[in-house]
Amino acid sequence: MANPDLVERESTSAAKSVPKSTHAVAAQASPCDELVIRAQPTAVDRPCRRKRLALAATILGSSMAFIDGSVVNVALPSIQAELGASVAAMQWVVNAYLLFLGSLVLVGGSMGDKLGRRTIFIAGIALFTLASAACGFASNAAALIAARAVQGIGAALLVPSSLAIIGAVFDDAARGRAIGTWAGVGAITSAVGPVAGGWLVDALSWRAIFFLNVPLAVLTIALALASVPNSHKADAPERLDWPGALAAAAGLAALTFGLTLASTLGFAQARVLGSIGAGVLLLGVFVWIEAHSENPMMPLDVFRSRDFSGANLVTLLLYFGLGGALFFLPFTLIRAHGYHATQAGAALLPVPVIIGLLSRFTGGLTSRFGARALLTVGPGIAGIGFALLAAPWARGGGYWSGFFPALVVLGIGLTITVAPLTTVVMGAVAADRTGVASGINNAVPRVASLLAIAVLGIVFVWAHDAALAARLDALQVPREAWQTGLSLEPAAHADANPNPASVPLATPVARAQAEAIADALRAVALVSAACAFAAAGLALTTIRPLKPSALPPQIAHHGDQ
Repeated sequence: MANPDLVERESTSAAKSVPKSTHAVAAQASPCDELVIRAQPTAVDRPCRRKRLALAATILGSSMAFIDGSVVNVALPSIQAELGASVAAMQWVVNAYLLFLGSLVLVGGSMGDKLGRRTIFIAGIALFTLASAACGFASNAAALIAARAVQGIGAALLVPSSLAIIGAVFDDAARGRAIGTWAGVGAITSAVGPVAGGWLVDALSWRAIFFLNVPLAVLTIALALASVPNSHKADAPERLDWPGALAAAAGLAALTFGLTLASTLGFAQARVLGSIGAGVLLLGVFVWIEAHSENPMMPLDVFRSRDFSGANLVTLLLYFGLGGALFFLPFTLIRAHGYHATQAGAALLPVPVIIGLLSRFTGGLTSRFGARALLTVGPGIAGIGFALLAAPWARGGGYWSGFFPALVVLGIGLTITVAPLTTVVMGAVAADRTGVASGINNAVPRVASLLAIAVLGIVFVWAHDAALAARLDALQVPREAWQTGLSLEPAAHADANPNPASVPLATPVARAQAEAIADALRAVALVSAACAFAAAGLALTTIRPLKPSALPPQIAHHGDQ
């Protein structure tokens, strides 16, 4: 009986293949997703006979994971109201997902190489779907957070496998078109997802955004079984780096837990310091494991490249600011400015629309001006966009005069940044390490968002409490009547009304609460701006100023794709 698996051989041409056409970029995708696909070795046995269906399966699967964060962010105020959850619990609803996605995505890709991409892809979809159903049925915040953690594990399996399947199924000549289709649909779902998710929250319930994954997953699994041949990597390591993955997950969990506690308890509490200290220690253990492992999921030798280290630092800082801002912006629009969930989702449209429309035209700038110039200018423009969110004219909640210009500038900055990041990663390592390097860079934005929600949660809560205290003082509200953090908790808006937008800000105290939330977003935006400007400075000092003529042909022409 013929072996149904596709067995692959290493091909340096896969890593160096030159894309043939321009295409959009999905806002929710990581910077090096395309490079992950291109780095796959060429398939040499039993070609896929239903490539369009296989591509549809990977698009559906990866889209569910990519838009999850933005859709859930829009639903958080409604979730908080119905479940009576604290702000810290809402942070964990997102962070439980990001924690396991960010810490396990590298080992998830290795599992696909060893056990079969289709096998791991379908397993990830099934786990993600079961967890989505559990999210929809969650009766309290703890159950929802636990289900979200399992969702993150499922996403860590399906995301790298979906990218690898595209690379294995399509040869060099067809990969450009496949990537263009994948990225184009991803750009559409990145834009439509938050709006559709907000509509489901307003029209039905926040639970609908999780239940919607079930029929999509059934269709995805059916398509995968019917069209995707299993594929392996011929030289995949026999042993997976589970010690490293567990150390990374435990370290990030402890660190994030401590930082989240600090927003309400401060840094003087033993629990906070102990958790943060344990997290740092475990992350140190993770580095030690990677340095001594025969098959590390994150080989440390790639960081000897100054360009690669610089690119990852730029990614970390820029996506730290982005993850924090996009977490707290929908919350503020709904809780402080009276937006419905649909309106809050639509308010985010400028970022994915601009990235989707302009990314096809900005790729050529890399070969013209060089990666260092663009990685300095792009984060700098994004920093201006973050700063505009904190501008005085954005305080009143007017969308077109306040939030829209800021999000347009932010989208332009991100668009300029993505293509040169891919170019630097591709040029910083040998061709046979491109897959490893791009996988690491893809994990960085998830970890950055995880840390951002915890760290900027401290900024948000502390800035809110200080602003609210000042306003209540000005209103001469007796201090014994204060409830610190009142307007951030579910009881603060009309007895946990599930639709905060319907609550009028008629009283001076209600207006003070809304203004305090708006001031907290401004503080977060300023920190995000500082991170983006720091990313620009790091790009200027760490990435070598190679001229396009000095680049290898496959890199120099990468932007003309």
